[in-house]
Amino acid sequence: MTELEKIAYAKSFIDKLAQGINPIDDTPVPEGDIVNNVRLSRCFFFVSDILRQVIDNGGTVRVKYAAKAEFAPTAEQLSHFEYSTKALSVSEIARRVNSTIDADAMKCLQASDINKWLLAAEMIYVKEQIQKRKLYQPTDAGVKLGISSQTYQSQNGEFTILVYNESAQRFIIDNMDAIIALKYSK
Repeated sequence: MTELEKIAYAKSFIDKLAQGINPIDDTPVPEGDIVNNVRLSRCFFFVSDILRQVIDNGGTVRVKYAAKAEFAPTAEQLSHFEYSTKALSVSEIARRVNSTIDADAMKCLQASDINKWLLAAEMIYVKEQIQKRKLYQPTDAGVKLGISSQTYQSQNGEFTILVYNESAQRFIIDNMDAIIALKYSK
């Protein structure tokens, strides 16, 4: 019998106890028996659910709230970034970077982290701020790099975003160390 089968077998016993059934002979447990205590029954159901999760995870316990490492992808991970010949938004660039890491173990890169660095590198500037939303425009250096703005129509009206051609995407990935340094600077 494998460990997983032993866990499933133990779970079947706990399930029966939680339902007030003797797991040995499948007869109902007498009404006054301690096994029929409501608090014990709730505990049995709780343990049964934990065992179900262990079985569903192939016999391992999954830690739900493990602390994630700071965002720090390796060069190997970044080498898997999917560049596009089509201009991408900064959100899509961040999503593609995050697809190269283990997001369960490492914090993710935010589009705002990239924008913050591009502002510091003087590739973009804040044209205006409407409420809490900043509207960016590329600087002359940003335009030369491959940053441009595109206007879209949505049900809420017209909006403009910056997009990054393949050259600008490579510039961002090549400068990931600087983006990370700025992200974690005080």
